[in-house]
Amino acid sequence: MAAHPVVEWTSEASWNMVEDKFSPYAKETLAKLIKFLEDEVFPARALIHAQVPDDPVQRWKTVIPVVEELKVKAKKQGLWNLFLSKEHYPEFGVPLTNLEYAVMAEILGRGGHFAPQAVNCSAPDTGNMEVLARYGNAEQQKKWLIPLLNGEIRSAFAMTEKHVASSDATNIRTSLVQEGNEIVINGHKWWISGAGDPRCKLHLVMGKSDPNNKSAYNQQSVVIVPADTPGIKIVRPMKVFGYDDAPEGHCEIIYDNVRVPVGNLVLGWGRGFEIIQGRLGPGRIHHCMRSIGAAQNALDTMLRRVTDPKKKTFGKYLHEHGTVIADIARSRAEIESARLLVLSAALQIDKYKAKGALKEIGIAKFVVPSMALQVVDRAIQSFGAEGVCQDQELASTWAGLRTLRIADGPDAVHIQQVGQRELKRAPALVRKEAERLRKEKALLEKAGIKTHL
Repeated sequence: MAAHPVVEWTSEASWNMVEDKFSPYAKETLAKLIKFLEDEVFPARALIHAQVPDDPVQRWKTVIPVVEELKVKAKKQGLWNLFLSKEHYPEFGVPLTNLEYAVMAEILGRGGHFAPQAVNCSAPDTGNMEVLARYGNAEQQKKWLIPLLNGEIRSAFAMTEKHVASSDATNIRTSLVQEGNEIVINGHKWWISGAGDPRCKLHLVMGKSDPNNKSAYNQQSVVIVPADTPGIKIVRPMKVFGYDDAPEGHCEIIYDNVRVPVGNLVLGWGRGFEIIQGRLGPGRIHHCMRSIGAAQNALDTMLRRVTDPKKKTFGKYLHEHGTVIADIARSRAEIESARLLVLSAALQIDKYKAKGALKEIGIAKFVVPSMALQVVDRAIQSFGAEGVCQDQELASTWAGLRTLRIADGPDAVHIQQVGQRELKRAPALVRKEAERLRKEKALLEKAGIKTHL
């Protein structure tokens, strides 16, 4: 029996570990996805970037033609909305588990920013679709979710604010006030991904609706704001180490007396934290999945470089220098370790949903991006000056990965949460050790051996 084509793109050992958890449909879809990426998406990367104008105005008005063509091809092949598991979203999902999608997302991560978009699996739309599928009412789903699922529109999620420490979401100040049959929104947000895209038709805005509530976690709500609503002012696109990520971008936005119908409230007043936790869990792991692929792609790029006979130094191939081969080994080991973390987190989500996998998601969230950054940095070093310029994608890959140590919660928050979870185990460990010592003492006394315990 021929090996599955995925073994050429990921670790054969990790595939052997999860293969029996893949349905026939998932195996077939994975094979189709790999062929689609090899034949259509990976060869189009240069063309995609060439079709984004350099003009500072036009680049924000552009719908990239080849990406739209890829979307049509992907949809015809059934390679569409792969992130949305039917088990969790029976009405809208596809018959794939999070574990099955994890392997697919790793391969997608090799294709940069646009490969996930070609199969309608790119942020922030993925998280927004999950919010609307899980928490939206029938009218909201018809108006906003269905066009998103069809890839006809795009969206933004507006939470982070300029003037407060948004890593603690209780700090947000944007106000949501009901006046009659309308909700009035006032606030100043930034780093709102996707808001620059001409296809962006809605913002999911998180704000404070009940600032005097005794519970700091019941003060917030989420509301759907059509992108063309009067009072929305896009101040500027923010740049990530000089990259503006047009045409989607990450925008600074002012909401100035923006009015929407009360019917645009998602789930109910004071349910904002519940919504964002449901949204961020799977989203965080999706980022980690793609980061594994980005790291693997960087290592592959490094291997081609260090075996290039045109790039010898001091009469030797680069790989013949001890530090280079050590870097290759470290990168291989770190990718393998991180992949196991991600796969175990995906499996936990399948078994217990995101709430039951918080520890695994948290560990993956602070381990994987840092690992990928190290792998990319080693690849950059093997290229010398070429590694940091526009002729290679390593620099833009590094910039994108660096944001993941901040996005969806900074490393420090996840580290603190994981540490606190570990500390909760201490009382049981103390009791267990006391019981062991009691038994040990009894055995010693029975044997007539004096003990000072």
